[in-house]
Amino acid sequence: MSEFKYACPVCGQHIKCDSSQAGSVMECPTCFQKITVPQAPASKDQKLIITGTKIGERPVPTIPENRLVTAPEKHSPMAAVVALLVLACAAGAAVFVFRGQIFKSSVPVTPSNRVASGSDEESTTPATNQPRPRPAPPAPLVAPPANDTNWMLNLEAAAIPNSTAAGRIHGRDFIAERAILQNGTLTLRAGRGGTVEFGVMINFGGALPEALAGQSLNITTNADKAAGVMLRWKDDDQQSKVAISNGYALLLNFGQLSGNHLSGKIYLCAPDETKSYIAGTFNADIRRPKPKK
Repeated sequence: MSEFKYACPVCGQHIKCDSSQAGSVMECPTCFQKITVPQAPASKDQKLIITGTKIGERPVPTIPENRLVTAPEKHSPMAAVVALLVLACAAGAAVFVFRGQIFKSSVPVTPSNRVASGSDEESTTPATNQPRPRPAPPAPLVAPPANDTNWMLNLEAAAIPNSTAAGRIHGRDFIAERAILQNGTLTLRAGRGGTVEFGVMINFGGALPEALAGQSLNITTNADKAAGVMLRWKDDDQQSKVAISNGYALLLNFGQLSGNHLSGKIYLCAPDETKSYIAGTFNADIRRPKPKK
């Protein structure tokens, strides 16, 4: 019996055994791995250390030293074709992405051809090839100052503008952002919801929207038992203030009902020292009381 050495496939420990033990299972003395002993080499002059096989893996066939041949590399023509296709696709994608820089047009970009060309550049004027100025944002609506033209207790000379109702309440600019008609009270207010902190409330004694539609009110300063007018605002310390106006002048023209809306025009002039007034148009949301169960 001849002895030979083989290596542990896990830790590389060299193990000596007899050729009669080939194919048997041994345990590595270093890592205690179960190993299948390989076949003994054909030549007694062992130059290379063969390796055993871990239990559970297929054994590695032993090739005699005199038959060890390196196979020549094979170049598949299909691999070259695939590589050329990949390069062609990459080149096409690059041309598509940078087409605006590769194919520059000599025609100036105008609003008529900007959409057709898909250009993301800012539009220019044909004459000077300069960017068109962007339109300025609309200026915020500001009430005109109170003076003898828009603040007057004489209704004969009062004119109602065809614009959103606006004015001043105790020296502060007011714009009616919402109008509500509920329980016979018309409210013109700043803001869309919540408690009314800035605006005017006109009470018509519980009159229904059907009774007010199409009516015109002309209340002079000496009118008796007129509609109640309440002004709401905040002072410099942001404290809520309420004033019931007496001796005011009111010109109010209601339109016709349109669903749950009642439009109208208003001119209200209060006799306070700050010259409070409101003039313009509104379209009031009608809020009806819920039916009783």
